[in-house]
Amino acid sequence: MASQTIESHREGAEIHHGEAACKKKAVEVLEELGLPNGLFPLDDIEEFGYNRAGGFLWLAHKKKKDHTFKKIKQVVSYATEVTAFVEKGKMMKITGVKTRELLLWLSVVEMYIEDPSSGKITFKTGTGGFIWLAHKKKKEHTFKKIKQVVSYATEVTAFVEKGKMMKITGVKTRELLLWLSVVEMYIEDPSSGKITFKTGTGLSDSFPVSAFELE
Repeated sequence: MASQTIESHREGAEIHHGEAACKKKAVEVLEELGLPNGLFPLDDIEEFGYNRAGGFLWLAHKKKKDHTFKKIKQVVSYATEVTAFVEKGKMMKITGVKTRELLLWLSVVEMYIEDPSSGKITFKTGTGGFIWLAHKKKKEHTFKKIKQVVSYATEVTAFVEKGKMMKITGVKTRELLLWLSVVEMYIEDPSSGKITFKTGTGLSDSFPVSAFELE
């Protein structure tokens, strides 16, 4: 049975059935998106759908399949149902695809070609973590080196990956007379010694990393 996500994108989608028709259309769509036409194993494929307006595609296979990309010696596992939101040179919110690292199977959540001239495609796994802190009470803290006041709620949460915190909740910074929610923090270039804070309004500012180190 197809997932609810697929069902919600069927209307207006180009849907093909049968291995030959699905394989032909899948290759066409991948090439149109500027992605390698061999990203997915296309044998035993029963259905291929592409909702161009919604930027959503899916593939349904008869059974789960492990495929080895011989040139890079990488094993990738494909579920019977694979879905992704797509745009030129990129697939996002991928479901049904896993790659093996050491003894672990990691979900692939994104694939993209940042620079077509490089001839490289990047696979991003969902290994980013989630952290939370619970305080007894709301707290305002002044980072003296930069004279910046930050407010922390009783509960602070964030999704994290190397050098970055995203979808932060419970943290606000004061600009003029306003308290603005901080939604992202990241160190783009470790050698710069700077950390950037991005607010929900789109404003961002960078400060020395040293201002936030424990004394």
